[in-house]
Amino acid sequence: MSRIIEFADTPTPTLRCTGDEDRTTQSRRRQALVRALGADTDVRVDLRELVFADSSLMVDLAMLSRRLRGRGRTLLLSVAGAHPQIVTLIENVGLHRLPGVRIDGYWPALA
Repeated sequence: MSRIIEFADTPTPTLRCTGDEDRTTQSRRRQALVRALGADTDVRVDLRELVFADSSLMVDLAMLSRRLRGRGRTLLLSVAGAHPQIVTLIENVGLHRLPGVRIDGYWPALA
């Protein structure tokens, strides 16, 4: 099985989300999320190639942001070029309003 979410340490700690992410793929993202927890700096989440996601991904990202915040780091959601469904999902679950979460890129609700 190919990974849908990958983590790369360098040059900037980044979680790259691709394809479809839902509850059925939740176990496949665990390794990348655990690696992101060990980052020495803020973690960027690249959402450009994510086609579909459900709330299970948003809950995992919320938990990641909470744990990163405990270490003095933030979760940077890179929404530039993200599918509108993904941006809507982030808004609906309120991920963008959590402490320790920042938005990078155009955000329709802020325009």
